[in-house]
Amino acid sequence: MTDETTVPETPLTEKLEAILLIIDEPLGLVALAAAVGAPVPAVRQAIETLVEDYDGRGAGPRRGFELREVGGGWRLYVREDHDDLVAEFVGGQAPARLSQAALETLAVIAYKQPVTRGQVASIRAVNVDSVVRTLLARGLITELFADSETGAINYGTTDALLQNLGINSLDELPPISPLLDDGADGFDEGTIR
Repeated sequence: MTDETTVPETPLTEKLEAILLIIDEPLGLVALAAAVGAPVPAVRQAIETLVEDYDGRGAGPRRGFELREVGGGWRLYVREDHDDLVAEFVGGQAPARLSQAALETLAVIAYKQPVTRGQVASIRAVNVDSVVRTLLARGLITELFADSETGAINYGTTDALLQNLGINSLDELPPISPLLDDGADGFDEGTIR
């Protein structure tokens, strides 16, 4: 005789909340359905339930965040009423250290600039969209210009990066040759500006 206990199925709304909490770009219904392994109509209904719940139209109170559809996808956002509060809180925090991914992306931009997001992603072999947004928000990199053919934005470092590194120009960056086999993998000669 085996003791089989049945584990209750996690509600679809809980699964969606878990995914929505960690994404940094809006996800469409199809992508959300794939992420939680549920049919699109069920996900659409669960999203509607969450929107009503967060807006206080259910049994609970209105939340300080909302589930909003933007650009064909869904994402959690701070309610507009609280923008000033959140901006003040974030601005008053001690600057956080950069992640390893941010440091690597910043190094590629510093040595390769001007460089597009796609070129950085190619060099690092990972998606760098959120890291680039973080570096822009911290003022360590800036948009230099848009490529006339592709429209891709080219990025470069700012004076704030130089100040944080304690150097006067990018010429003072250490040579990367000790870090790479031949000192050129992924980099073109003479791109330090």
